[in-house]
Amino acid sequence: MKSKKFDVVVIGSGPGGYVCAIRLAQLGFKTAIVEKYNSLGGTCLNVGCIPSKSLLDSSHHYDDILNNAKKHGIQINGEVSLDFKKMIDRKNDVVSQTVKGIDFLMSKNQISVFNGKASFLENNLIYVEGCDETLSFDKCIIATGSKPVNLPFINLDKKRIITSTEALSLKEIPKHLIIIGGGVIGLELGQVYNRLGSKVSVIEYSDRITPFMDKDVSRELNKVLKKEGINFYLSHQVFEVKSDEKTVSVLAKNKKDEVISFDSDYCLVSVGRKPYTQGLNLEKIGVELDSKGRININERFETSIEGIYAIGDVVRGTMLAHKAEEEGIAVAELISGQKPHINYNLIPNVIYTWPEVASVGKSQEQLENEKIEIKVGKFPMRALGRSRASGDLDGFVKIIADKKSDEILGFHIIGARAADLIIEGVTAMEFRASCEDISMMSHPHPTYSEAIKEAALSALENRPLHI
Repeated sequence: MKSKKFDVVVIGSGPGGYVCAIRLAQLGFKTAIVEKYNSLGGTCLNVGCIPSKSLLDSSHHYDDILNNAKKHGIQINGEVSLDFKKMIDRKNDVVSQTVKGIDFLMSKNQISVFNGKASFLENNLIYVEGCDETLSFDKCIIATGSKPVNLPFINLDKKRIITSTEALSLKEIPKHLIIIGGGVIGLELGQVYNRLGSKVSVIEYSDRITPFMDKDVSRELNKVLKKEGINFYLSHQVFEVKSDEKTVSVLAKNKKDEVISFDSDYCLVSVGRKPYTQGLNLEKIGVELDSKGRININERFETSIEGIYAIGDVVRGTMLAHKAEEEGIAVAELISGQKPHINYNLIPNVIYTWPEVASVGKSQEQLENEKIEIKVGKFPMRALGRSRASGDLDGFVKIIADKKSDEILGFHIIGARAADLIIEGVTAMEFRASCEDISMMSHPHPTYSEAIKEAALSALENRPLHI
């Protein structure tokens, strides 16, 4: 069988895959990338990070005009109306522009792009259905990402019972949106539709939302979103979801084993994601998976088959775009003989609600469970001049440090621009900085970042300056 020959073939064009392909090309490898959809960028760019942030920003503008404009002396003459179709169209334009940027990067770096579904024929050969091509290679990197998890008793009709993909392209604003799952995706989309006028009910199996975050942060986010009108039903186990053409019925049990009934016009199932390897024909060449369907890899990202690697959501670790990017760069550099570095403890987590939530390192709960002696510094955003000026008073910065050495072990922020502020924590912890180090750094005034210095001072000597 005649085939096109490459040094490296990357399967999947999400943040991990396309970044990996670029780095490989930079290092001199003849590189191809295979994407089963016609659009590059994977979940993140097409139906995840980028479109959801677009809707979050648009809905934030709308909410600000309705609820905050008058506080700033801005008078709106006439009725404020919402063109939901235009909001969705803008989101689509943002996605289109971003994807075109990836197309440009592929062309610039002379990366061959094949659109179609890849499947392994041999250890060094794949077939690309759709463009009817076979590609041979010396190395192959699997970066096929993940897809939404469903509960076994739920029939996702993708009309009334939907995933995040459909929630990003609805034709109407739900009257009542039930969200099953109080994690990142559910809360972000919940805030979007709450701002646009939907009644939003979040049903969460755990006793708190965002159970992977520091407990103080979860509690504060719950308080803020509840104040905005989102209803939370914690410690509730959903056991039935049914739909007709116009309505959805959800049944759940609370802690007392009482059955609670919910009725709505839309239900978003947002209970996590799982690795996507369907159709790759991994079993044919002997690539091993673990019990969770993830591809087993060694410390060099190599699978059980020599020359075949895997990164991102299909392997162990957090399912984050920037984690996949770091792994894509790392595996390319490993193949070229370099020695890259990834500190998985310092991969930040971000939730793009408003206020934003961001964290890096370990939570207080984790450190206490590990019997590590700690000290905690905390500073409220409302004590900052910058927060009062903008009106963004909710949230705090929380820094956790080793009690003896003062080394920072956890960095948690909820507040305005937390997503951008968290890099100070990442940088500090990468260089094993102490609270004292941060307290001695000049932070510009007036900024939200001053809360970081104040939290460090609070942990250091319990001497914050502005509270």
